[in-house]
Amino acid sequence: SLIPKKPGERIKTDRRDALKLVRSLKSEDLTPIYVPEPEDEAVRDLSRAREAAMKDLKEAKYQLKALLLRNNIRYEGTANWSKKHLRWLTELILPHPAQQIVLQEQLQTIEERIRRLERLDNELTHHVHQWRYYPVVKAVQAMRGVRLLVAVGVVAELGDLHRFDHPRKLMAYLGLVPSEQSSGGKRHLGAITKAGNGRARRLLIEGAHSYRYPANVSTELQLRQEGLPKDIVDIAWKAQLRLCKRYQRMSKKGKHYNLIITAIAREMAAYTWAIAKEVVLTPVNPKLRLSRVPA
Repeated sequence: SLIPKKPGERIKTDRRDALKLVRSLKSEDLTPIYVPEPEDEAVRDLSRAREAAMKDLKEAKYQLKALLLRNNIRYEGTANWSKKHLRWLTELILPHPAQQIVLQEQLQTIEERIRRLERLDNELTHHVHQWRYYPVVKAVQAMRGVRLLVAVGVVAELGDLHRFDHPRKLMAYLGLVPSEQSSGGKRHLGAITKAGNGRARRLLIEGAHSYRYPANVSTELQLRQEGLPKDIVDIAWKAQLRLCKRYQRMSKKGKHYNLIITAIAREMAAYTWAIAKEVVLTPVNPKLRLSRVPA
């Protein structure tokens, strides 16, 4: 999609395409792309399937709540979708038999999708522990706001983080850098570019919300950091101190909440890159890499 193309070109043949590629390659207008290994694509597909299952479950819950709202039925408890709430739903009697059938079907749909989500969670946990990037996944979880699902999603989408020479390149790849339209002596920075992998960007933004609170090592975070090298734990603590202070500083300046979270996510990408640099991975089998090259 980034190959230069003239607006008036209406003839496309293999010979013309080959000549265009050779000229672009000679003038260094082409940039290589990262091709993941089959194993990495498989884990990424499983991670995306788990996310799709969660979206389907939420959609089914929204439909059930809309049905109850239309019939002016409200739950008086505090925790929705708890065991007490589910028992309350099974005891409901709607005004019309047809609506009762709809209620029962939606309850069965929710139960099926809950079991589907549990199956995918178990499979994802099993396959991630056998994945070659599991040391990176485990190390990244030393950061606050990065649990197993976020770590797996980010690493599966980005692949080998060693291919980025500088964290700014990773930030640009994720589309977390501001757009710019400058001319002469004027410099204008706009919204983020939103280029690159949108799912990895969204996962980092979700994790950035946890830095609203003061820096602290919770019991759960301490358990995730057990067994990790001291250098990785130090990087995670340094990130927490900096990002928590930056959130408070930008908040006092009156910055918009979404802008603050985006800035935190951008720096989270840099610390993720720094932690991945500390992990030594087993080199990939060259035969597998060659098998991915098209003929």
